[in-house]
Amino acid sequence: MSCDCDSYQQHLLPFTTAYANLIAHAQCSLASETIPLLQATGRILSQAVISPVNVPPHNNSAMDGYAFKFNDLAEHQNLTLVGTALAGHPYSNRINHGECIRIMTGAPIPSSVDTVVMQEMTCATDNVISIKDAHKLKLGANVRQCAEDIALGQTILNQGHTLKAADIGLLASLGIHQITVYQKITVAVLSTGDELVSPGDTLSPGQIYESNRHTLIAYLQQLPVNIVDLGIIKDSKEAIREAFWHADEVADVVISSGGVSVGEADFIKDILNELGEINFWKLAIKPGKPFAYGQLANSHFIGLPGNPVSATVTFEQLALPFIQTLMGTQAKSQTKLLATATSDFKKRPGRFEFQRAIATEQDGKWQVVSVGAQGSGILSSMSRANCYVLLEENSNGAAIGDTVTIALF
Repeated sequence: MSCDCDSYQQHLLPFTTAYANLIAHAQCSLASETIPLLQATGRILSQAVISPVNVPPHNNSAMDGYAFKFNDLAEHQNLTLVGTALAGHPYSNRINHGECIRIMTGAPIPSSVDTVVMQEMTCATDNVISIKDAHKLKLGANVRQCAEDIALGQTILNQGHTLKAADIGLLASLGIHQITVYQKITVAVLSTGDELVSPGDTLSPGQIYESNRHTLIAYLQQLPVNIVDLGIIKDSKEAIREAFWHADEVADVVISSGGVSVGEADFIKDILNELGEINFWKLAIKPGKPFAYGQLANSHFIGLPGNPVSATVTFEQLALPFIQTLMGTQAKSQTKLLATATSDFKKRPGRFEFQRAIATEQDGKWQVVSVGAQGSGILSSMSRANCYVLLEENSNGAAIGDTVTIALF
């Protein structure tokens, strides 16, 4: 029986269309919660943070040295030392013309002075301070101005921002001890297949160790989400239906791997039609063609292929951006660069391909070499690679010396 391949490819949804469709369905409607600052790393802001203070809160010294009135230099080359200012212990008396104070880094600048000379540019004899090369000093030298970093009322972090360690320190410096973030979504993960066995169990003839759930959960553990591991589900409509019912009750997103192809035991598409609806199924990408997206009664459904490379690629490129958007933040894009191919990248037109490769950089120029065989079951290629070579639908591949687009992991 002949096959009209061109007609077949026309029924596959382009990658960019599938991506846009997913993002359009990922409307964040999460409630907010206020949590202690020290528990907020990795969480997503549900509202912008406005600074309640100036940073720094007062003019302060950027150096260990001596603080004085700049205009005094016109009449006084030598200054009389009258006191000391330390960080946390400001000098409160008035400083008259021709006088100065010893000042340490971070100490407040008294209102009667405006300039600091570093101690290395001075000579001290008893209580008399002589300034070397006074003509090199400028008004306001070595003084950090009030609010030069952050001003009272300034927007510091925007809604949707994912808090990193440096942000926690920044917020603490503003006196903020608790923060309002989106509540976590719940993601349920399951794999289907009678051939699958959990690592640590004994393999019987025809069985393989299940790896997709472990990959997906490892990715999800890097996100502020609750994870429900539903394990391995047998290839029966009854078992899959029961797993979907349970997942829909406890999760916002249900992710399965396997069972979305066209084999006799691939029941997920039928169950999804029964319990919900399919938005789209089958994409013009490689690896990962049998990707599916739909809705159950209370949750979103993402069906990944069973082959481990296909599952990983489609999770990274489609499921992960969807989840990030649903969480209330922008989908993170991979860094894309141009590189020179140092091996051939074979391809037939028709599908967008993510070929695993190893990129290296020297003197600002990137080169990329294929990891070898690109089969969707060769999971070691994902571990050895550090990038994808992105080959458009109509591309015939790339030869040695060609310029290609790479996306770094």
